[in-house]
Amino acid sequence: MAKIYIGTTFVTDDEPCLNLKEVNQRTPDSKGIHRYQVITVIRQDRPVEYRLDLGPAKKFKAHEFNIPGGAVNETTGKIYVEETIGRLRDLADHLRSEPPRISQGHNLLTGYANHLEKN
Repeated sequence: MAKIYIGTTFVTDDEPCLNLKEVNQRTPDSKGIHRYQVITVIRQDRPVEYRLDLGPAKKFKAHEFNIPGGAVNETTGKIYVEETIGRLRDLADHLRSEPPRISQGHNLLTGYANHLEKN
């Protein structure tokens, strides 16, 4: 089930940050796909979401990503935050500048056969 967060129009770099992600989504006017930076901060012990439009998705080479800055204990509801917005934004700037990584699939049977052959 999707969670709905209250929105905010501003954040500061020293605020506790539960999560920062960059996703490609349709613009509100449905005229294109943009990259959005979505930051979840904690205010008055509740998650609040801030969204920043970074521009057309086609200008970004890096894949979408998600950087956790804390966690929520599902049993107690207690929120643990270890990072700030500023630190996660610095990491996001780095990840955004990286070229996409293509993962090569591994065949377990071939890998096991190669391992046996080496030994």
